[in-house]
Amino acid sequence: MNVTQQLHDIGQSLWLDNISRGLLTSGELDRYIREFSVTGLTSNPTIFDHAIKNTTFYDEPIRLKLAEGQSNEALFFELALEDLRNAADLFLPIHSATGGMDGWVSLEVSPQLAYDARRTIQAARELYSRANRPNLFVKIPGTHQGFQAIEEAIFEGIPVNVTLLFSREHYLWAARAYMRGIERRIKAGLNPAVHSVASVFISRWDKAVLGKVPEGLRDRLGIAVAKQTYKAHHNVLNSQSWRQLASKGGLVQRLVWASTGTKDPQASDVLYIKALAAPNTINTIPEGTLLAFAEHGKVSELLPADGGNCDAELKQFAQVGVDVDALAERLQREGAELFDKSWNDLISCIDAKCDALRGKAKASSSH
Repeated sequence: MNVTQQLHDIGQSLWLDNISRGLLTSGELDRYIREFSVTGLTSNPTIFDHAIKNTTFYDEPIRLKLAEGQSNEALFFELALEDLRNAADLFLPIHSATGGMDGWVSLEVSPQLAYDARRTIQAARELYSRANRPNLFVKIPGTHQGFQAIEEAIFEGIPVNVTLLFSREHYLWAARAYMRGIERRIKAGLNPAVHSVASVFISRWDKAVLGKVPEGLRDRLGIAVAKQTYKAHHNVLNSQSWRQLASKGGLVQRLVWASTGTKDPQASDVLYIKALAAPNTINTIPEGTLLAFAEHGKVSELLPADGGNCDAELKQFAQVGVDVDALAERLQREGAELFDKSWNDLISCIDAKCDALRGKAKASSSH
């Protein structure tokens, strides 16, 4: 049995944190499903920016859409939806076999809407409708404005992947928004079975404090925050308020470990995959990390449901001047800014390709 199958067998899903047209057309994604137990996929503006900028797979589709009069953001979402529909179809058998708990793909609303609840919910409605796939999550950032949109999206029956969460408190806000949406559906006589996941980013914690804490605390902050969040997740599931919703048909909002590629060059390249093995969770795993874990990873201890020694570990960071709550807010703000920059780079890349294609078309028509 390979090591990725071991993670699957303990109840952890592996979702590939990557998408590109080449990955789909080459059969590579299908191979990952078969050989590495990959059961879902996530995307974000940075991933699409790299895919479109660094390959030629999108040049001809861009030319065709340009000829149809599409450009800019609208053209990008057409490309992204084509990729994600194809990926969703690959995962649909898994989605069906697990009753909708697995086999998902995710598409993010424009990062420029991170602090605009009204426009976020409008975008979520449109993307979910246009995707026309039962196993597509709309990713909505877990900002305070985003939580308003998350509640409304859940109420409207739109599956949501809450992204850009960094701490236990961020996760709890996401859980409350999800539960409020489910509660409103029950009161309105609607089916409460709407799927959602909450994505907590891990590796950026350790990158933020690298070189600023004693060597003995190196690469331990992200895992301590994950343990604290996992404990909070179990507390939510054991709460009376959740049990009441579950008794009426509410579904568990699964916990996702995101940003699990190692950013410290001196640390193991599978550090966070090994440390975050936990039943009933999801790990969104970068492609290189997936291949590394399949080659030399091991499954040993599982995350403790009670958080283990997370409180003592986080106290150690506080004693050396790390304000975890303040850092969580900073990381979320910086994460939103990074996605915003990737979004602008992505649109600029598409515009540049459109300009080049227009130039070629003009040159050929003049001969």
